[in-house]
Amino acid sequence: MRLYLLLIALTFATSFLLTPLVRRVGLRVGPAELRDRDVHTAPIPKLGGVAMIVAVLLGVAVASRVDFLSGSFRDPGPALAVVAGALLALVIGVADDLWDLRWYFKLAGQTLIGFVIAAGGVRLEAMPVGWIGIPSESVQIALTVFLIVLTMNAINFVDGLDGLAAGVGAIGAMAFFVYCYWLARTISQYDNSNFSAMLMAILLGACLGFLPHNFNPAKIFMGESGVMIIGLLMSVAAIMVTGDVGAQEGYRFRNIPAYMPILLPVAVIMLPLLDLALAVIRRTANGRSPFSADRGHLHHILVDGGYTQRQAVLVLYLWSAIVAFGSVAFIFKEFDWRIIVGINLLAALGAALLTMWPWLRRSLAAWKKRRGA
Repeated sequence: MRLYLLLIALTFATSFLLTPLVRRVGLRVGPAELRDRDVHTAPIPKLGGVAMIVAVLLGVAVASRVDFLSGSFRDPGPALAVVAGALLALVIGVADDLWDLRWYFKLAGQTLIGFVIAAGGVRLEAMPVGWIGIPSESVQIALTVFLIVLTMNAINFVDGLDGLAAGVGAIGAMAFFVYCYWLARTISQYDNSNFSAMLMAILLGACLGFLPHNFNPAKIFMGESGVMIIGLLMSVAAIMVTGDVGAQEGYRFRNIPAYMPILLPVAVIMLPLLDLALAVIRRTANGRSPFSADRGHLHHILVDGGYTQRQAVLVLYLWSAIVAFGSVAFIFKEFDWRIIVGINLLAALGAALLTMWPWLRRSLAAWKKRRGA
């Protein structure tokens, strides 16, 4: 655990210290122009994802030299694929931040990243529920690419308020790290190294290091490169951890909930996935392209409803934490599942009341006014 914590500290420091330098470059090349759907009132430079990607690459390089994590690099393919994917994300993301690429160019770039990852050996070889094998290599690659592109776009859809994507990424990475580390300890008491746990530790540090510069009022945005590196690492970790569990003999994993490898990755990005699904439905119903922009995202609804940017972000942090850590809690057999369900329901109820408070307050005021009249 101490080495994972040092890895988090390393990527945190790198991201935190490098972001101001990247911001200066962003100011020189020109900050992003304001768009109708934006909630900020002054142009702010992008390119913050560059600092995050450099932190990730440094984290992977250092981890590859640590004896404790040597088990994660016995097969160098996945690590090299992650590095190649991160470099592609850097190039595509910077190009989009500078020249605002068309959506189909970005989609093509994300698809290319997915193929690079799959070529490195990171593939979804079995469905986590029931461990149904996927014998076709082409289907494995297609599902892997789809998952990577889906996750990148889901993260992109919540990148609309200061600190939102970085905070949600950090919360998801922390929850996923807890599960992956617990999984490694359960598999073997002698070797606690785990590739997915390593990636989530690296991502956690990179997001936390960037967040102080990005939280409201933001001094810099992560841009497309930051969105893609978060989605890339989360999707790769989800695919790899599925393989970790599926490869084990049955008797060693009777106590691990069979649904966790598929539930947890979905849970940690539930908020972005929900926003993505609602946006696709909303835009398609209005006869528009699913890739067109609007102000109908969850964070826009909260701000338009009466929350400040900070308050809206904190509310969405709360929901992300409840879903992610509420799911992780089920892996610990020390806690009765009924107690966990009860706590989750109470937390969700409290979060729902907090989320609806501006509307409830206005309804209450209107009701009092009618009574007074």
